[in-house]
Amino acid sequence: MTRLFIPGPTDVPAETLAAQTRPMVGHRSQTITDLIAKLQPGLQEVFNTRQRVLIVASSGSGLQEAAVRNCVAGRLLVCVGGAFAERWFDIARSNGLPADRLDVDWGQPHTPELLETALRSREYDTLAIVHNESSTGVENPVRDLAARARMVSPQLVILVDAVSSAGGVRLDMDDWGLDVVVTSSQKCFALPPGLAFAAVSDRALARARSIPHRGWYFDFVLLDHALSQHTTPATPAISLLYALEVQLAHMLSEGLERRYERHQRLATRVQAWTQERLSLFAAEGYRSKTVTAIANTRELDINNLNAYLARHGMVIANGYGPLKNHTFRIGHLGETQLDDVERLLGHIDAFLDGQP
Repeated sequence: MTRLFIPGPTDVPAETLAAQTRPMVGHRSQTITDLIAKLQPGLQEVFNTRQRVLIVASSGSGLQEAAVRNCVAGRLLVCVGGAFAERWFDIARSNGLPADRLDVDWGQPHTPELLETALRSREYDTLAIVHNESSTGVENPVRDLAARARMVSPQLVILVDAVSSAGGVRLDMDDWGLDVVVTSSQKCFALPPGLAFAAVSDRALARARSIPHRGWYFDFVLLDHALSQHTTPATPAISLLYALEVQLAHMLSEGLERRYERHQRLATRVQAWTQERLSLFAAEGYRSKTVTAIANTRELDINNLNAYLARHGMVIANGYGPLKNHTFRIGHLGETQLDDVERLLGHIDAFLDGQP
């Protein structure tokens, strides 16, 4: 078995994997109705919301597209500082929706002051932000950004990509005034890929009702109506729902505060090691608690490093997009423990020191 120290997918606990082997049932059966009803309170707890949390069989990118199609009635402003923020912008443009970029250098966060200037320069009805930009290792100050955005434009619909943060990093949807928060199953939730979740506010749902061409599969209004009856418009990923039931119970049993603290400890350890051996790519004060991006200051051959780690049953991630080979990334999310990280860092130390 190869231990995954990549930004996702992450390792899945054996009990969670085993849940997928339960016998198949009809997707309109009482079993599934009861299961969907049971899952909702736990998901709301993870998102810190009393709003509905939609469950869809897709990647997180699917619900990013859903958020854009359901919420952009006028013009979208996208905070771009990495590859996954670029995706927000690309989705809007590919759907023929007006969108502008607010760019910062990769590795830097967006600041409330910069955002306020952009919001005052033109009329926007929707804002898209990435909470944890796993391509650069930056955690954006979403709480502060949302507060400043709401001050400038109270009716703005705020969309947040929390794909690599929700379930591992504190994110208070209601208190922070967020409207759509999207994540997927294979990151901090430590599930197999295939499920995506979107916490959707009343404001976002009202906006969706005002937009005539939302599509069908990702229609928030249709999904919300189905959820109110504890079902889904289309056939759900039943085996993954069984896995979600088990894993969600595990997450809540650990306790979300303890889970957040564990992710912080892992990040602190990896980033301290990085500062001793190489260099951190993300700006100080805005470094991710789930994925560390390391500047490749030694010009290491990342493929050779991964080949070495593979002999010890481990894998890390190269840099993403234009950062490939210029950075590499260590994922420390999901069910990763400090002992796991220590073993990984020990093997990277051995590689750096030329040990066979």
